Amino acid sequence: MSDHEQQPLPPTSRLSGDALPPVEQHAQQYETVRNAHETELIEDYVELIGDLLRHRGEARAADIASRMAVSQATVSKMIRRLNELGLVTSRPYRSLFLTEEGHKMAETSRARHDIVLHFLRALGVRDTTARIDAEGMEHHVSDETLAIMQRFTEKHQP
Repeated sequence: MSDHEQQPLPPTSRLSGDALPPVEQHAQQYETVRNAHETELIEDYVELIGDLLRHRGEARAADIASRMAVSQATVSKMIRRLNELGLVTSRPYRSLFLTEEGHKMAETSRARHDIVLHFLRALGVRDTTARIDAEGMEHHVSDETLAIMQRFTEKHQP
């Protein structure tokens, strides 16, 4: 079994106190998730571009493709979209650059990612698993939950 395969969950008899929520609340839950899914890929690209610029001094399409395990054609299509959204600027055969709006998004996304990652580590989740889980969770956690995660992490640092 790999590090990230599903392990059987404990019986839910002890945990089944949550009834089906009211219709409006249930609809809000699904709407929130749909909205997060719409922006998560954009945020991942912008966050990675920001990380590459900060740590390597440049963000090239080839580096993005290899780090995201996608084709250069996929990256090129996303770069056009990010350009249209006003998040990056690019010139042929040059590094990508974040606009002011792109910088803001990258910083917010990186901060959310770091809070979730450190929280999972504080819970005792192994680094490899915490990194994988944080990559998806950062987009789906409310600001309220993030604040609680951060307080928990600060209290439980070694």
